[in-house]
Amino acid sequence: MYPVPDRTGPEPGGSRSAAGWLVLLALAGLAAFLLVRPILAGTGGASPAVAESSSPYAVHRPAGGVRGGGIVNVDTELGYRSTLAAGTGILMSDTGIVLTNNHVIQGATSIKVTDTRTRATYTAHVVGYDKSNDVAVIRLGNAKGAGLKPAAFGDSDKVAEGDPVTAKGNAGGKGGAPKVARGKVTAKDASVVARDDSDGSSEKLSGLIETDAAIRPGDSGGPLYNAAGQVVGMDTAASAGFKMAKQGGGRGFAIPINRALAIAEQILAGQGGPKVHIGKTAMLGVEVSQAAGGQGAGGTGGTGGTGGTGGTGGGQGGALVQSTLPDSPAEQRNIPTGAVITALDGKPVDSPGTLTDLLLLHHPGDTVALTYRPSGGQGVTQQIKLADGPPQ
Repeated sequence: MYPVPDRTGPEPGGSRSAAGWLVLLALAGLAAFLLVRPILAGTGGASPAVAESSSPYAVHRPAGGVRGGGIVNVDTELGYRSTLAAGTGILMSDTGIVLTNNHVIQGATSIKVTDTRTRATYTAHVVGYDKSNDVAVIRLGNAKGAGLKPAAFGDSDKVAEGDPVTAKGNAGGKGGAPKVARGKVTAKDASVVARDDSDGSSEKLSGLIETDAAIRPGDSGGPLYNAAGQVVGMDTAASAGFKMAKQGGGRGFAIPINRALAIAEQILAGQGGPKVHIGKTAMLGVEVSQAAGGQGAGGTGGTGGTGGTGGTGGGQGGALVQSTLPDSPAEQRNIPTGAVITALDGKPVDSPGTLTDLLLLHHPGDTVALTYRPSGGQGVTQQIKLADGPPQ
């Protein structure tokens, strides 16, 4: 995803609250500000394993896909931050199923998708997403019978170092025809640490395709083609204002398409889990930071996700409430500023990221038991009905 230039809204990289994270879904932190998930070298916990199929993708890999095509531009409005952003997607079917990065739609309150072949624009909604693997599926409205041409998908298991590849996407978030970047595969089993400032978390992503093709912000969610014009990877890129440090000479990374399609198939089958969220996202509506004694990683505040500023001192930690979103469930139930959220439905909350993970298991309309400790007071548990918020 990439901040859209010359449009209304605060400039990316501008000042932001030192406090913390707006938990829209559950804390939902600065996705709106982050706009793109940065990739940074380092160490971190491994992302959940996802089965990769080396056989043809039977359900959503239709015959007759367009080689070198199937690209859409994805424009999002991050309403809680009054910001616009843009990325890329890959058409999976002629009925309007689109594969993209999770960070492209993270924090979006509305999504518009433009077919780069016909220039037709559609409103889209989120089918589901895997935050830890940076994969999302969206569906275009009123797209059936519109003549959409899906991409032709290849087998990422057959990709080899030195293979020529081509990345296409909405580089720079400028829209219009896809921009082209050519190169070769520099590594097939690259490992990086993806640090997500929306909740202060980081995961080690392994088995990525590394390429010297100049993948740029805005290309995120777009296709990486082999020499036959088949999609073998889904590009991911750092946002403006963030470094992408990595070992070796590669300039970009792509999620192997077999992995991305396996996750998409799980989402389309409605098979949710601890990391795969299906349907609409629940919102609590609190801006939080890491309470003293917790395990949260450093992060920055924002308008669509969660994060932590890092724990200090002893104690059990938790999610420290910095503010509540107007008209949100948290405000309506008078959750006080300065309170420390310590549990959700009886499950311990030791950091903003943990609160987000627990809320991702719920949907709008669910009632949860929120336990918090007011500043200088005793623990309180309230029943709170979650609202509809942006994806995380």
